[in-house]
Amino acid sequence: MKVSLTQTENTRFEATTSRGVKFDIEPKERVSPLEYFAIATIACSATDIVSLSAKAGKPAGNLTIEGEFDRSDGAPYRVVSIHILYSFDSGGLDAEALKWVLSSLESYCTTINTVRGVAKVYYSIAHNGKLIADRASIASGESG
Repeated sequence: MKVSLTQTENTRFEATTSRGVKFDIEPKERVSPLEYFAIATIACSATDIVSLSAKAGKPAGNLTIEGEFDRSDGAPYRVVSIHILYSFDSGGLDAEALKWVLSSLESYCTTINTVRGVAKVYYSIAHNGKLIADRASIASGESG
């Protein structure tokens, strides 16, 4: 994968993906780089949940994912913990919903697996309107 960033004005940039998709980045006026990272992290996991549940023949619907990213008090203000709240419906059992989330967090999602061991990763799951996991942590997400 290759991406590029070209300055268009003082703190404005044009990003280009390896697939040729271009978009503007305006950190001071719009989305900060850390917000892009946070959004990419939960978008990666969202894609996994949709894919895994569809492969099981029990597609997820009404999917909402919220992420809380806590940072250290001093520079470089790195992310020290992440809490991801999944809320979705499916025809699957609660155990299957848990399996899809854990498969994303522990195996498939590149962005989350990049920060494992650096930031503590917690998750909560509301499946079919019922809370089935509340601020649980993934097995190897311990902060060093």
